[in-house]
Formats: sequence, C-alpha cells, structure tokens
Amino acid sequence: MKQIIALGGGGFSMEPENPLLDLYILKQSLKELPKICFIPTASGDSQSYTEQFYEFFNQQNCEPTHLSLFKPPVKDLERFVLEQDILYVGGGNTKNLLALWREWGLDGIIRKAWEQGVVLAGISAGSICWFEEGVTDSFSEDLEPIKALGFLAGSNCPHYDGEENRRPTYRRLVEEQKLQAGIAADDGVALHYVDQELTEIVSSRSNAKAYRVSFDGEIKEAELPTKFLGIVENF
Repeated sequence: MKQIIALGGGGFSMEPENPLLDLYILKQSLKELPKICFIPTASGDSQSYTEQFYEFFNQQNCEPTHLSLFKPPVKDLERFVLEQDILYVGGGNTKNLLALWREWGLDGIIRKAWEQGVVLAGISAGSICWFEEGVTDSFSEDLEPIKALGFLAGSNCPHYDGEENRRPTYRRLVEEQKLQAGIAADDGVALHYVDQELTEIVSSRSNAKAYRVSFDGEIKEAELPTKFLGIVENF
C-alpha cells in the first residue's frame, strides 16, 4: 500500500498545541513504535525547525530521526531511508527542495520507499512536492507555478485560507491553464492518498476544508467532505 499525507498547513510547526494531524500521521504506519524521519531540506535544514520536530515527536510513541543533506547522517542514504516507516517533509522553498533531492538522488530513493510502503507526509513545500504541479513562492514574493515530482496527479495549493493571495492566485492559474486542475487545502487540513487515490480528508480545525479546483469554460471550486479529528462542542 502506497500512502501520501499532504498537509495544507498545521502540524507541530504551525499548531504546536494541536497534535491532531501529526498523531493521525503516526497512526497510518500501523506500527506500535514507528520510525519517523524528518526531512527539512526546504528550510535549508533549519536547526530550530528540526528542534521543533524532536520536541513534539520525542513525546510520542515513535522513534524520531532526521535526514540532513548538509550534514548527512550516513553515506548510504538509500539504506537509511528504507529503514524508516514514515518520512515527514518540512516546509520552505519547494524549488530548492526539488533541486537538492535530484542532485543527491533522494527523489528516486523516496519513490522507492513509497513503493515499498513507507508513509510519505509533508507540509506546504512538503505537500506540493508530491504532485505534478503546485503554486509556490519559491522564486520570489509572487506565487507562481512549479513542476514537482509527479507521484500524485494534478496540482496542489497549500495554505488556501492561511495566506490571502493563495486562493485568488491558484484559481487564476488554473483558469489560465497555467496549472492543471487540483486540490487546495486550508491550514489544518491533510489530504490522505492511498495508492494515488484521495481516500480521506481530515482536519485539525472544525472549519478547515479542502477544495477541488478546475476549469471547464469557467473556474470551478467544489468543497470536499472533510473529517474533523477533534470533538465538536455544541453550545
């Protein structure tokens, strides 16, 4: 079974007091003590980001580690990656992530891991990278299209409600056919793909949603069923 969990936002770095999405990711490995590896390439292997990862996951039932391409933990990256149960890709610059992964051959190693059942997860740049295309601010302050790994079909837009320019820009790029149709996710939303099919959408916030955005003579945006992982309080 091949799994990818793509976060529009949230998780330990954005919602440190709200563990719902990260706990959901851990459960998908079906291991009692999953080995979870953080890959912070997109942030330039930010030390503070990596420390945030350990601060959260050291408190969970798992074995956390990380993979730096600036200070590789081992020479045999393939063996190291294939020993993991979950790969969790951090946010940052999508273009730099893709360039460095390709230079090191990590893109191919991660594809092999995915095909062997290692759960792939990630936020923002770590969400966009799995799709054929996405919308990114990697090139400048402006949002632009980017070609990604293509593990999943179509395009992706994270932070759909978290950054004011994301929604109008993504809609415009799809309408102008500069991006394929795809899935947009609010902050706090995770898109769970099994064998390249979107099987479940979950959220850490009761009002956070995902949307299918397409163009068929006119731009269309369809809200998708989203399962809130917390408890809805009625007053």
